[in-house]
Amino acid sequence: MSLPKFTEIKELSNTEISNTIIKMEKELFSLRFKKATRQSFKSHEIKFAKRRLAQLKTFLTLRLDALEESQNNAVANLIKKQNYLPGNF
Repeated sequence: MSLPKFTEIKELSNTEISNTIIKMEKELFSLRFKKATRQSFKSHEIKFAKRRLAQLKTFLTLRLDALEESQNNAVANLIKKQNYLPGNF
């Protein structure tokens, strides 16, 4: 099992990323539970799950920040265009 490429994450939508984050958190919990109960598991899978989870969360955060910034810019441009001044309603 190798780590998936970061470019594969870029192809996913925000909802797919969120669903994958939930799935990876469950998988990581399962792996940690196996470790705590001394069941057999592949120890490298914990590292892979943690790294994949971090990649997904980082990319989702970057995407949402960019979306928020573009919305703020749109509001600022609308205010400039309409010559709205704070307090002058």
